[in-house]
Amino acid sequence: MLLRVRVTLPDRPGTLGQVARTLGVSGADIVQVMVLERLGGRAVDDFTVVWPGAPRVERLLAGLAAIPGVRVDGVWRAIGTPTTTGQDAELLAQVAANPADGLATLVDAVPGLLAADWAVAVMVPLDWASRSGGGAAVVAQASWRAPVPPALPEVTPLRARAVSTPEGTHHAVAPFGRAGLVLVVARQHASPFTAAAFHATEVDRLAQLVRAGAVILGDRLDLVGPPAVTA
Repeated sequence: MLLRVRVTLPDRPGTLGQVARTLGVSGADIVQVMVLERLGGRAVDDFTVVWPGAPRVERLLAGLAAIPGVRVDGVWRAIGTPTTTGQDAELLAQVAANPADGLATLVDAVPGLLAADWAVAVMVPLDWASRSGGGAAVVAQASWRAPVPPALPEVTPLRARAVSTPEGTHHAVAPFGRAGLVLVVARQHASPFTAAAFHATEVDRLAQLVRAGAVILGDRLDLVGPPAVTA
């Protein structure tokens, strides 16, 4: 299986190599490393690894925890292939090439780009500010892995942000800036794995994709409505 492993580690020579060696000794085959943050002598890195599945993940966690200064922020299943340079631009090109299905294309592709489980585009009522809890959001488009109905955090069409629930589900939320549409992406807790919350760089990436998608789709977003209910 493909796993995403997020670690916070000291930003000094040799520590990254120790983490990589530990992953290898534990049975993980590293296929990608992404640097999410480097600040104040600490770094946050995402490792995408092929995990054989037979060894228990506790072995991996124990090995990483034994490295001085290293903290494991999350280990979870990753969907699809590792992220490569240019995938965001390729996705937006697909949206532009077929704008009639542009929103569906965006919703289906975003979970794979952000190592998430599912995504939905929801419509927030225009009078959300006067309602308790922001008003009930209506799902307009859902990715193929989205639960029915999806468990959503409080959604408001104001700004991109990360939201986590007490149950361990993590969300990244980004508004389209029109028609009350908001894109919600989720990582769910699935034992024995524990997903990491969305990092600020991931939220920014989602916001950029949504803003660009809104520019491409334009007035089409005003025509988006809830899916038809079949008898």
